[in-house]
Amino acid sequence: MRRALILGCRGQDGRLLFEQRVRSCAVLGIDVGEVRSHAVDASRPDHRLPAAVDIHDAEQVAGLIAAFMPDELYYLAARHHSSEERPDDARELAESMRVNCLALVHVLEAVRQRAPACRVFYAGSSHMFGAPTSAMQDESTPFAPENPYAISKVAGTHVCRLYRARHGLHVSVGILYNHESALRGERFVSQRIVRGAKEAAAHPQVRLALGSLSSIVDWGYAPDYIDAMVRIVSEDAPDDYVVATGQPHTVKDFAEAAFKAVGLDWRAHVEENPGLVKSPPGALVGNAAKLRERTGWKPTVTFEEMVHVLVDAASV
Repeated sequence: MRRALILGCRGQDGRLLFEQRVRSCAVLGIDVGEVRSHAVDASRPDHRLPAAVDIHDAEQVAGLIAAFMPDELYYLAARHHSSEERPDDARELAESMRVNCLALVHVLEAVRQRAPACRVFYAGSSHMFGAPTSAMQDESTPFAPENPYAISKVAGTHVCRLYRARHGLHVSVGILYNHESALRGERFVSQRIVRGAKEAAAHPQVRLALGSLSSIVDWGYAPDYIDAMVRIVSEDAPDDYVVATGQPHTVKDFAEAAFKAVGLDWRAHVEENPGLVKSPPGALVGNAAKLRERTGWKPTVTFEEMVHVLVDAASV
């Protein structure tokens, strides 16, 4: 049985990926304060898995890789925040680099030394493109990061490219655009909107304050993006791939669809407060033609269908 290791198993993507891979793999998930496993062959004499692993400790990471010997490794561990949060840049840059880049070096070095046949996926971000002038971005679009998270993700991507070129590792980068599910954290605008719609349906006096309603986002359905990760890892050769729907929608579009799903007019419940957004993001819309052509991947739901799924699943 193939063995899949997921670093960052507690976030939205990690939880979805864990449930996807357990259908065909022995899976081990690692996160801060959590170790999850499924169908792990503990009878193997060399299989002594640690009770916990600090991905910032090179020796612990090397021990984990040597003990588990994964065929697939998904680096989803990440430090990030929503567009409506205002982190301290110095502290955020240090922590983002520590999680999104330096710990990745420990992982890739351990794979190089202990499990060189392992295939690695690194979760990049559309924010690495900054505020591009092109209407759509693809793998040739220059990186122009504008915040600590994006800077650290660009650094992590270059680390992956280094280990791919210099050491021959099968390490691929997925440049992930916004993708949503019911597991998305409450502080993100998608969950704020769907929860606001559900609350307004029960309490008509509810008002929801949002940042720039004209902000453009390429929103996808998270389970589709998990499918893309697995397809990328399954490719014969490693590479970088944009993972996106290619369909731009505004925050207003999202609010309109969410409130429509509960039978309400969004205009009666939503107010715009530009002060909630530190700096208006650029229009990030991805061209996933390379991913589609090579792997056959495509989204399975429309934007409106995705919003309806989120509203149905939201609890208030």
